[in-house]
Amino acid sequence: MRRRLGGVLDAIGRTPMLDLSKMVGKRGVRLLAKAEFLNPGGSVKDRPAMYIVLDAIRRGELGQGRRLLDATSGNMGIGYALVCAALGIPLTLVVPGNVSPVKLDLLRYLGAELVVTDPLEGIDGAILKAREIYEANPKAYFYADQYSNPANPLAHYETTGREILVQTRGRVTHFVAGVGTSGTLMGVGRRLRESLRNVKIVEVQPEEHLHGIEGLKRMDEAIRPAIYDQGFADERVFVSTEEAYRMARDLARLMGVPAGPSSAANVAAALRVASELEQGVVVTVLPDSAQRYLHLLKSWGLT
Repeated sequence: MRRRLGGVLDAIGRTPMLDLSKMVGKRGVRLLAKAEFLNPGGSVKDRPAMYIVLDAIRRGELGQGRRLLDATSGNMGIGYALVCAALGIPLTLVVPGNVSPVKLDLLRYLGAELVVTDPLEGIDGAILKAREIYEANPKAYFYADQYSNPANPLAHYETTGREILVQTRGRVTHFVAGVGTSGTLMGVGRRLRESLRNVKIVEVQPEEHLHGIEGLKRMDEAIRPAIYDQGFADERVFVSTEEAYRMARDLARLMGVPAGPSSAANVAAALRVASELEQGVVVTVLPDSAQRYLHLLKSWGLT
């Protein structure tokens, strides 16, 4: 059982599983989605943010005024900001200028110092800037580097993966997850494979090279995370921005689930997997909600 930490940190994890099987329409196939948007920071990233910060404190990398530094497209930053505020850790985040204004406002509200980079360079530009800041003054910062930090997938191995096994009573046959840092896919996937010999792991990536599914990466053209194993998944599914956005609308209006674009991309891919089965339990995750993307959904005429 996880040690009680006190305050808001105790609210991270233990999220419910939503039954979306109605969308499949097959009696022998279930589609379940873990509602990670119900974490206190509003996303799945609260889990690795907490693990990374606590691990750094244990190893003496944080404390005595040293700042946590990392690059983020938004949700991990909010997770960091929430955890750092609760533990009194100063925080500097490097974010691309195309991050949702709602996320930027929330990061500032939680006390994070922001460095905003060229939106055209995306998250990779923010990563390069974070490295530059750290290298200029390494004694002032702990560079968390969520893309390389083993505490990221460990959070999902020890919490998300375990919860999925318990909630499905070990009956999950397919796990579907998108990759940004790849922490969710790698951590949950490893935990499931240890317990379920025949489970299939399905990786989701954006179809377009220039896409609008915030939080997901095309791994063939991006700075590849050190924690990512290209050969890990049994199958890779590509989802277009349009498909993800339309699925977000369908989830909201048909199921009452306020899914963000990456959540909707996961569900779209999971539905493809489910459509090919006669029997099975397909599990995916809903990394965050639509609340921080309404301006994007509106631009597609989907609100």
